[in-house]
Amino acid sequence: MSPPDSSSAPDIVEVPEGAVPPPGLAVSETAAAPNRTPANRFLLALLPALGFLVLVGFFATTLIKEGVYGISPTELPSAMIDQPAPDFTLPALVGDRPGLARADLVGKPTLVNFFASWCIPCRLEHGTLSGFAASGRVAVVGVAYKDKPDDSKRFLAELGDPYQRIGVDADGRTAIDFGVYGVPETYIVDASGAIRYRWVGPLTPEGLQDEILPRLAALQAK
Repeated sequence: MSPPDSSSAPDIVEVPEGAVPPPGLAVSETAAAPNRTPANRFLLALLPALGFLVLVGFFATTLIKEGVYGISPTELPSAMIDQPAPDFTLPALVGDRPGLARADLVGKPTLVNFFASWCIPCRLEHGTLSGFAASGRVAVVGVAYKDKPDDSKRFLAELGDPYQRIGVDADGRTAIDFGVYGVPETYIVDASGAIRYRWVGPLTPEGLQDEILPRLAALQAK
């Protein structure tokens, strides 16, 4: 038996990564395979997790903007609308002004803002809330919800203190009585002490302009 014709089989050589093999030569699979270093393998393993996070972020953004079942989060139903604000008396957070009680909400329209230092959306709305409070259009009062007083003080020292009064709702009882779903939430209370409107979530410049200001102007015109 004659030996196999070696002229018909291409030479197999290893070619450095990125180099072009000469014509007629086959590149070994080992040489052509990508260099799968531990770092590359780690990045590949991360891809499914990153894709999942992107999907979660997309759906979360959709829910925030459009609400659940087509209901905007700023329009969640509340049994407290057009009802008297609940009776409450809260201790002061800071020593330079008194705490907050229902009696402080009577006599003129007031904006009541529930916040907490651990609440990230509260940080997002703080600039808008502070700018409005500085305008002096109505009194803006705060309720520190389930927060440690020292943490609340640090929060306000860092971002600014827009409130005329601040009450400490350590156990969340007052928030429950108001019908708070979660911080931040902002309520318009009229001069009679009745709740007229609730904004759920971080207050935005658009929400302030389109929802809060027109309602306050209507109350002040009475």
